[in-house]
Amino acid sequence: MKVVRNVALIAGASLLTLAAVVAVRTMTWKPEAGAEKPAALAAATPVDAARAAAHLGEAIRFQTVSNQDVAANRWEEWDRLHAWMQATYPAAHAAMTREVVDGRTLIYAWPGSDPKLPPIVLMAHQDVVPVTPGTEKDWVRPPFSGEIAEGYVWGRGAFDDKGSLVALMEAADALAGRGFKPRRTVYFVFGHNEETLGTGAATAAKWFADRKIRPEFVLDEGGVAVTSNALTGEPVAVMSTAEKGYATLRVTASAEGGHSSAPPKETAVVTLARAVDRIAGDPFPLKFEGPGAQTVRGMADGGGWPMRMLVANDWLFGPLLARKMGETPELAAMLHTTVAPTMLEGAPKENVLPQRASALINYRLHPRDKAEDVMVRARRAVRGLPVELSWEGTPVEASPVSSSSDATWSTLAALATEATGAPTVPGIVIGATDSRWFGPVAERVYRFAPFLVPFEELSRFHGTNERVSVENLDRAAEFYTRVIATTAG
Repeated sequence: MKVVRNVALIAGASLLTLAAVVAVRTMTWKPEAGAEKPAALAAATPVDAARAAAHLGEAIRFQTVSNQDVAANRWEEWDRLHAWMQATYPAAHAAMTREVVDGRTLIYAWPGSDPKLPPIVLMAHQDVVPVTPGTEKDWVRPPFSGEIAEGYVWGRGAFDDKGSLVALMEAADALAGRGFKPRRTVYFVFGHNEETLGTGAATAAKWFADRKIRPEFVLDEGGVAVTSNALTGEPVAVMSTAEKGYATLRVTASAEGGHSSAPPKETAVVTLARAVDRIAGDPFPLKFEGPGAQTVRGMADGGGWPMRMLVANDWLFGPLLARKMGETPELAAMLHTTVAPTMLEGAPKENVLPQRASALINYRLHPRDKAEDVMVRARRAVRGLPVELSWEGTPVEASPVSSSSDATWSTLAALATEATGAPTVPGIVIGATDSRWFGPVAERVYRFAPFLVPFEELSRFHGTNERVSVENLDRAAEFYTRVIATTAG
């Protein structure tokens, strides 16, 4: 009995100690993002919101649609957009030089008075995704009308990404028109094929590398502010510090072909199905770490005691947090490399047994994983099956993770918070942006546009009835005037 009592006392003391540690860490915890003090923030330069909205409507009417089949692109629409930009923003064009690379990607340079200072790079893209055939009738306003109604500018590209492009040009024109002259050179990079190949931004990044220009920071699209986040219900602005990589694996099975009336036990399709099932059934583990975990930590700072307790003690509750996030696909994607079988190829006819059957499996790589890790894991999953594995195209690794604690982050985050009224937290882009190409030339690459929207509004992104509010457009333009004046003034 004495031994049992002693064990019980030790166990009780251990639990009390653990509870005390958890409580103290919860009370003293603060998220690590924004540790350094931001620079003094410049005031906004006023922008005419009605004028900006009218200009965005005009920009939407240029149907710069990026198609998977590049031959289907109407390149004259890009040329018309470029001519329109020159005519619409005379003060900006008088202050800046312009260079065209890779056919239609634009690099604007606004020379600074101190060439020793590293420049800043502000990005947006000119192209838009197609409107899904057959959905045109579902649009409240025609998709390329650029109509202004109900406080919104409507049309394909309003949110992604002509809203940002127009806001940047409105900011530059407003500052230049008032005689602003930067100390630090300001570059604007406007890619022409972000939605498909991204070669324009890749060529622009090489342009910087060839000239040994290393920017102080790069700011592109890739995060917004929402009025109510999924964890605490409070507003939050997500400025992404990284984005996931991209790789597509081809799995091919071979067998004797023939007629479907007399199938053998093993066919190429059956073998392929087993291989795909094995690969998809072996997901990468969820881990509460990296930029996705930082997003949750930042949100928890404004949440209640239970959420603060969990993230303040993620050394103990990390697996629980990861498991909970894993219940929502969008949150799970922030914590691991995703595996998604997407395309199948087999026989040309339903009564034919194909000699070869193949599948494409798309991966979005978490920053802790490399493309080689994907290949190793897939090979292990299909061991013993007669299949071939190969890359479909060249994998793009995940971006480096930029700082969320230095003065540059703190300054941009403070400007984002003042623009949106929401606390700014780090995050990770689970898709892809043009800024991924700038990792080799810039230590700090951030992804954020200061649009404040209800969460459900994000479904319009690449979808039907895409729009951006005039208020958000005005907010974005004035935000960019402050970014330029604060960091380059």
